[in-house]
Amino acid sequence: MSRPAGRVLRLLELLQSGGTRTVAELADRLGVEGRTVRRYVDQLVDLDVPVESVRGRYGGYRLARGYRLPPLVFSDDEALAVLLGLIAGRRAGLATAEGTANETAAAKIQRVLPARLADRLDTVLESLDFTAPPREFPAPDAEVLLTVADAVRHRRPVAIRYTDRDGRRSDRTLHAYGIVAHSGRWYVTGADPEAGEDRTFRLDRIADARALPGSFAAPAGPDPAQRVLSGFATADYRHEVVLRIHGTVEQIRARLPAAVARVEEAEPAAAEDPAAEDPAAEGLAGEGPAGEGPAGKHPAGEGPAGERWWRVEIRAERLDWLPPVLASLDRPFVIERPDELRDLVIALADRLASHARRT
Repeated sequence: MSRPAGRVLRLLELLQSGGTRTVAELADRLGVEGRTVRRYVDQLVDLDVPVESVRGRYGGYRLARGYRLPPLVFSDDEALAVLLGLIAGRRAGLATAEGTANETAAAKIQRVLPARLADRLDTVLESLDFTAPPREFPAPDAEVLLTVADAVRHRRPVAIRYTDRDGRRSDRTLHAYGIVAHSGRWYVTGADPEAGEDRTFRLDRIADARALPGSFAAPAGPDPAQRVLSGFATADYRHEVVLRIHGTVEQIRARLPAAVARVEEAEPAAAEDPAAEDPAAEGLAGEGPAGEGPAGKHPAGEGPAGERWWRVEIRAERLDWLPPVLASLDRPFVIERPDELRDLVIALADRLASHARRT
């Protein structure tokens, strides 16, 4: 826990002990200056802790009469689940703009737990390590998140002030379908009535959100998470890649998930095995088991367990990551466009062959 967060909690403990504490006394106990004490008091007030200011010669700060932290009764499993959830949420980037919120929440829970249980949980947290560093993604404003969530629940339009990836600002009206957390970032997806189409916005790029009167009907079709993933796969990027891949949807999705690619069954004319007429494609497909021809070819272009030709569309800023992915997919494929990707795949194949021939 960071020192400022710990000092704010220490200030709360001092005030909970009763009576009025002067600024000088609090500054001395916390090891900070008087103006820092006032800033810490403001943070407690922001957390809905009723701190009263007492004027006069012996003035200072005190808690409102009758205020106390609510009792928390957790089992060992519940307490561990809550604390690990706070840690995991922060490391995954699922936190609001108040960076210390996870820390202060964890500290509050630990401070009201019985000593035996708190000590056991400390041993877990001290011995815990992670194989990857925490994600450092921009976090959404808490008020924006709550306002948008309320609009989703009650199906109310919401006005947002948004800054896109190019720095352009705009005021929009959104019929928000849902909030989606994906890879450490928060998104809201919904309909833009003015544009007449669905849109997805990053919550951390929304500077202000305000509920509007009225309501809208819940949409049919994919759920919010699927809408966000589909939006990623069809976003406006530099390259539009079109492939045909022979296999099952599960095999393709193992390397090209929904956030990366759109997959649909190929048209009958395009689904014919290109190896039948194209020697280059036959060489790409490779030899299958005896009696089956290239890549285990079956009649009518369809193999066992639902294998068939699928049309795959990908939008990408760069192409250099695609050849290794296609190689790891290990399925027959045809590149319809762009030609640049075909050159990259051939270059990778040449390098792999060259490495394999070395002794």
